[in-house]
Amino acid sequence: MISLKKYFKHTILFALLFVSNGIFSQTKAKDGKEFPAPKDIKNLLFYVQRTNNINTLIYQLNYTDKNELNEKEPIKIYWKNYNSDGSTESLNAIQKKYAYGIETHVLDSAKKSFYFNFVSYKKKQIFLIKSPIDNKYEAFATINNKLMSITRIYIHIEGGAFWTPKIKYIDVFGKLPTKNEEVVERVIP
Repeated sequence: MISLKKYFKHTILFALLFVSNGIFSQTKAKDGKEFPAPKDIKNLLFYVQRTNNINTLIYQLNYTDKNELNEKEPIKIYWKNYNSDGSTESLNAIQKKYAYGIETHVLDSAKKSFYFNFVSYKKKQIFLIKSPIDNKYEAFATINNKLMSITRIYIHIEGGAFWTPKIKYIDVFGKLPTKNEEVVERVIP
């Protein structure tokens, strides 16, 4: 388990993982279709879109029947199929294990707070904690010495192969907890 105190001591390291290049906005997929913004998804944490097509990965809080956050699997991940009928679909085993899945760990069981990372990028930790502003869970990360709540991620892929896509850059969109302004950081892997 990692403490928030230890996490903030490593803010400089995390800031080096991200390079700020101003505001970025990718609006179309390879096939020319506009990327939709998911709407009316209860307990949405953030979503991920990729160059390939407009289908979108949804990262959603996972509550039990008693309306408590599921401690074993606090985040549910699935596809929203915008390329077809808007239905949802679970990640397959390969996507969970090697690409879009996450590894979640308990940070503080009493406060029901967690940290997680993507299975495809284990260096970056994201914290699932309640916002000090509205007491709702959000996915927080420190980027360029600023704590932000992640709202969406865009992955720009140019070629490569199934197992080794050539990721040109990743734009991470979020908001500062004290302001309602969008912050964007570009990651060059």
